[in-house]
Amino acid sequence: MHRNRKAKIVATVGPASDTREVIEALFHAGVDVFRMNFSHGTHDDHKRRLDIVRALETQVGRPIGVLLDLQGPKLRIGTFSSGPVMLETGASFTLDMDTDQSGDQRRVSLPHPEIFSALTEGASVLLDDGKIHLKVERCGPRFAETRVINGGMLSERKGVNVPGVVLPMSALTAKDRRDLEYGLSLGIDWVALSFVQRAEDIDEVKDIVKGRAGVMAKLEKPAAINELDAILEAADAVMVARGDLGVEMLAEQVPAIQKRIVRACRRLGKPVVVATQMLESMINAPVPTRAEASDVATAIYDGVDAVMLSAESASGRFPVEAVRIMSNIIEQTEADPFFTEMMEGTRSPARPDIADAIGSAMRNVVDLLGAAAAVAYTNSGYSASRLARERPNARIIGMTPRLGTARKLALVWGVLPVLTHDVATVTEMTEFACLTAEREGLATKGTTIVIAAGMPFGATGTTNLLRIAPDRVAPACKHSASYSQLRAQRHRARSHDTSSPSDSQHMHGQVDGTLRALLP
Repeated sequence: MHRNRKAKIVATVGPASDTREVIEALFHAGVDVFRMNFSHGTHDDHKRRLDIVRALETQVGRPIGVLLDLQGPKLRIGTFSSGPVMLETGASFTLDMDTDQSGDQRRVSLPHPEIFSALTEGASVLLDDGKIHLKVERCGPRFAETRVINGGMLSERKGVNVPGVVLPMSALTAKDRRDLEYGLSLGIDWVALSFVQRAEDIDEVKDIVKGRAGVMAKLEKPAAINELDAILEAADAVMVARGDLGVEMLAEQVPAIQKRIVRACRRLGKPVVVATQMLESMINAPVPTRAEASDVATAIYDGVDAVMLSAESASGRFPVEAVRIMSNIIEQTEADPFFTEMMEGTRSPARPDIADAIGSAMRNVVDLLGAAAAVAYTNSGYSASRLARERPNARIIGMTPRLGTARKLALVWGVLPVLTHDVATVTEMTEFACLTAEREGLATKGTTIVIAAGMPFGATGTTNLLRIAPDRVAPACKHSASYSQLRAQRHRARSHDTSSPSDSQHMHGQVDGTLRALLP
């Protein structure tokens, strides 16, 4: 089973998608990666949903990715004594550290000393997702006297944004650390870090993760855009979180920033996800607006790896319909002849290293020979990512003996992740690749596939081999004597796999079943 598209869909699970039936329907409608938003729900809620996804994975025999999205530091004002207050434009309003007294029209508590330490006269403070704009006139370590620039009704515990200011705080809260350790114990595949400001934020998470999951930087603050190159180098993937980004920046700036981030990620070969309000109207309506459909298509034309649904699938009335429509939009966009021209015109030159040279050469070979599939035999996922960077016309099969790698590759553009067995020789690798391409319906007798891998097998980040399997190889695959060796490999230990042993046994059982059906 494989999708008729190359861009992937990330969908958030929540109260509207809380049952086995709905999660299965979401997968069959087109979800490639399920997002667990740890800003909401309990650990038990997330474990129950994850168990459903893993059971579904075993049922369909296809690796499914899971993304843990950390809440991050939530900066909020305190409470008001008599309910919401009206802040009039031009009025004075004070923020302070006094949490013992409830707020009123003149002041409210802001229990975040890191904000006061970073504020300066003339700085802007935004409340309630930017609806209320304050300008700092005088400030100190425990207070800020402000002038209301844009007023409105303000209720308690609303969020605070300080655009253009790098706050001296970690992107990881105590809650995040607990959630992260819990998610890692469950075997999640990706971790999304909220409110990243600097590359050091990513390094801090990677020190905890220790390779057990990919780390995704959520770009939602202007400070992160100023440090974009360093953050991209540190992160394994990026999310363009347009909601919070649009709060701290002018709305008209966000589209250009989105394109800048996507171009930078494509240049580096890092997966990039565009998120927030993609099909927002489908929270309450069974069809999207034409503007929303165009928004999704624009991201696909830019070559993003994935687009994401948030409330549409987590709490909306039409979660399955939202996924199905998003999948249809992607398929229609990728079927447009102009899409191929866009991918060709927006490719970045390969970097002068062996892996990028192999990826660039593979794309040229695929185009010249009209290859049916491009196969990356990979342990870490690096070879498949190098191929995806080139956005080839052929589908990429990411073959890996590591279940954790297969699940992570579910996020990567054009990659069909397939769990396979370890190989010892190039001949075995080639025959496995031929067999897999035929089984997935991507190649038939008389077609050519192109294979990339790293030698020696099992080493990480060593993409250095390009092999062409012409039409004479594919039909001979099933009759090779080396298949007796493949049968013997079925129960080889995989102590290096980051997934749980039970998960690995289940998925490798699926592989064994496929081999038994195909072996002579």
